[in-house]
Amino acid sequence: MSNKRTSLRHAAAILALACCSFGGAQAAATITIVNGNAPNAGFNDPTPAQAVGGNHGRTLGAQRLIAFQHAADIWGRTLNSPVPVRVAASFEPLPCNAEGAVLGSAGATEVFSDFPKAPKAGTWYPGALASKLAGKDMASPGEAHIRARFNSRLGLFPDCMPGSGFYLGLDRKAGDQVDLVAVLLHELAHGLGFQNFTDEGTGEFFLGTPSIWDHFLVDIRSNKAWVNMKDEERRLSAIGGSTLSWNGERLYKVTAQVLAPQPNLAISGMAAGQAGGNHKVGEASFGPQLGLNAVTGELMPVIDQANGSGLACTPLSPANAMAVRGNIALVDRGACPFVTKARILQNAGARGMIVMENTGDPVSGLGGSDPAVRIPAVRIDKATGEQLKSVMYRRSRTSSGVIASLGVDPDRLSGTDWVRRVRMYSPEEYSPGSSVSHYSVDTRPNQLMEPSINADLMHDVIPPHDLTYPLLQDIGW
Repeated sequence: MSNKRTSLRHAAAILALACCSFGGAQAAATITIVNGNAPNAGFNDPTPAQAVGGNHGRTLGAQRLIAFQHAADIWGRTLNSPVPVRVAASFEPLPCNAEGAVLGSAGATEVFSDFPKAPKAGTWYPGALASKLAGKDMASPGEAHIRARFNSRLGLFPDCMPGSGFYLGLDRKAGDQVDLVAVLLHELAHGLGFQNFTDEGTGEFFLGTPSIWDHFLVDIRSNKAWVNMKDEERRLSAIGGSTLSWNGERLYKVTAQVLAPQPNLAISGMAAGQAGGNHKVGEASFGPQLGLNAVTGELMPVIDQANGSGLACTPLSPANAMAVRGNIALVDRGACPFVTKARILQNAGARGMIVMENTGDPVSGLGGSDPAVRIPAVRIDKATGEQLKSVMYRRSRTSSGVIASLGVDPDRLSGTDWVRRVRMYSPEEYSPGSSVSHYSVDTRPNQLMEPSINADLMHDVIPPHDLTYPLLQDIGW
């Protein structure tokens, strides 16, 4: 059959080479890094550096390259391809401010369809995967399969997350810094094919042709695959909330090996009303993990603001302290770190903390670290929080008649739908670059391919720790 190729519109052309390439050693697939930085910049930055976490490069640029090769070798040992994968990579200024930053980005530079040995006709495949399947390099002459960029300013300038730069060690001991190896593994996965080429904002196929991703992406409500939908159906599916799942056999078979039971808030009691039943929660990265032995108490709201909300960012008043003592406290998100709220509630005698979200975003975990926190903490969505506040409106100073139990649902796996398919990220507001091409944010333990890099990630891409490679196997790796 004749084959069709195209360069992706949003992918930049490969940069001129600044120095030689570096290839992975003794791997099932060779991943070659093509250094796209100019002299004295990025990978060639001559700033002296001390060895850190097994990375013995003597300059900032050398340590960046060593970390990149370390991540490339992890993927190289995992994949199987007769065609070396070329990654055009560079460190360069990316958008950032004092509070947040773009850590990096990567993606396929070209996509191909109807090539020799293509598993599905009329379907786009990313260049590295198409080359593996065809058994020959499908890339245009001089073109890399993947283009990757990473933020050269992170943590090094006062207007770019000062103090929170990339950790260049190889030992997962990043602390309050950003683990570069984890970021690299994440972005390389995108370039290998953990991405959709359909426009999620409009629902339009790229140049009128579906991608291999569209064959496996399923709307939970209709059980309809994206490849069989119309443009408007796909557009609405991408912003449906927790409504998208991955319908691939390889991923499905190993999901239970990796994901833990879903954290759960069970509401009961004589005053529970319509709020009664089980509710999804996002678990905190601090404090004790939720388990089968639930932590139970009456639910009581903290009210320390003029508008009736409760932030718990300062020591509780005597009335609030009396209300939460021995009970589960409900507080609002905002104004201070989650660990601060938890410490204050713990000091007041609360048995647990529930944080109500202040946006319509899907439920996600609570970030932060504090070994002094000994009470469980979770996040609930805004709608659930408002419902709970409503049923607690007629309460006494020490009792609400609403019972909250923080535990797990043994019949559900975190981040999955009712038939245990892993859900994909589909926030109610379209998020370019994040929607659809990531796992849901409520997987437990955290997964490499969630839209944000979490501090507890392993440098792993396979079960029993991670589900990235099984999804890539579904699309042909």
